[in-house]
Amino acid sequence: MTTPPPSPGTSTPEPGSVIAIVERALLSDETVRISVPGPQVLDPNTGQYVPGPPAVLYEGPGAHRASGGPGLVLRLEGQPYRDDGDGRYLLFTPLGAPVASEGAEVTIVASRDGAAVGRVFKALDPGETGTHSVVRSTWMRITKTGAA
Repeated sequence: MTTPPPSPGTSTPEPGSVIAIVERALLSDETVRISVPGPQVLDPNTGQYVPGPPAVLYEGPGAHRASGGPGLVLRLEGQPYRDDGDGRYLLFTPLGAPVASEGAEVTIVASRDGAAVGRVFKALDPGETGTHSVVRSTWMRITKTGAA
């Protein structure tokens, strides 16, 4: 048995394909937004260039989950160190969504888990791609907890 190819001319998988089934099962509980910094604009009051509004690359179905705990930190007696307390997360998006670039900002717009809404993450690497992928995964680190 083979998986039906995507519809010609679109990135939408055929309704009965494995990709469509996984997307429907995994990516139905959250809406995510992936954005990158916009081009710099001139502030007429200061005459300085400032970051422009972020450019939204994608807003739509997605999912996120914690992926492991904090990294191992070795401490030398008397030496200051920063505890690696914020864990890593994985973002899942449909294959048809744009690939998140390193440093892109990911915001949880809507979620069945109210505590997740408003959380903001930074993509650590570009979204992963592969021959046998059914959803896209992107490693990220939390930068802001949700509003709830």
